[in-house]
Amino acid sequence: MYRFLLTPRWWGINVFVLLAIPFCIFMGSWQLGRFEDRVDNHRDAEARVASDKREAPRPLDRLLPVTKATSGKQTTATGRYDEQLLVPDRTLDGEHGHYVLTLLRTDSGRALPVVRGWLPGDPDPAKAPPVPAGEVTVTGALQASETPGSNGVSARGGLPDGQTAAISAASLVNLVPYEVYDAWVTLNRGDSGMKAVPASAPGGTGLDLKAFQNLGYTAEWFAFVGFVIFMWFRLLRRELEFARDAELGLVPDEEQGQGQEPASASEPSSPSRV
Repeated sequence: MYRFLLTPRWWGINVFVLLAIPFCIFMGSWQLGRFEDRVDNHRDAEARVASDKREAPRPLDRLLPVTKATSGKQTTATGRYDEQLLVPDRTLDGEHGHYVLTLLRTDSGRALPVVRGWLPGDPDPAKAPPVPAGEVTVTGALQASETPGSNGVSARGGLPDGQTAAISAASLVNLVPYEVYDAWVTLNRGDSGMKAVPASAPGGTGLDLKAFQNLGYTAEWFAFVGFVIFMWFRLLRRELEFARDAELGLVPDEEQGQGQEPASASEPSSPSRV
């Protein structure tokens, strides 16, 4: 009854199944490993952000440009506050609010974006704390410029004057008449009673969309293993049913119809009655 397994057709099916299953298991395991690596990197990055806060601050120029190694490091800069902007749609501790961003004019001629703190509710310039006058020295965590549309950063345009969606040199250079550092700093302590904005892990080390894509691909590869096994058993069961029918002399209706010979065209037709 199982002799059909030795036919060329079933040899091809069996070889495909024997190759497909280990390949899918390997790919699923590889994708799962990628996800686990991203989870470990995320934990390490969070631990590094906490440890960096205990380090002595270093001058800004020594930490630029911002990399994964310098992101979150404590830095210090001196200058005078100038333009102040509000950054809408920022959540802190599960509450909707906005950042208060002030540009610090340094002796280099460039300005350093400084997040002085967070306020709840919609942006309102009248409720934002005034800009401190005179020379100030700021200390906080160094952060890389944000990319609109990623990691929760809004990409919407058409904001009112005095607002920016992303904290990045590319966005700020269009709002102020001087050069801006390709980085920003969040103060360790919120200024003027505002809540301090905690430093975030550097890009590419968090549980972002790519990490969950790896997890989704893992599920797809293992699901395909189950699908291959299911289809193999389904084909086997169907072939066994055909074999049993053949042993019992049963032939499907369509095969019976194919076995009937059509009437010969040469046979005389019965005369019609008038």
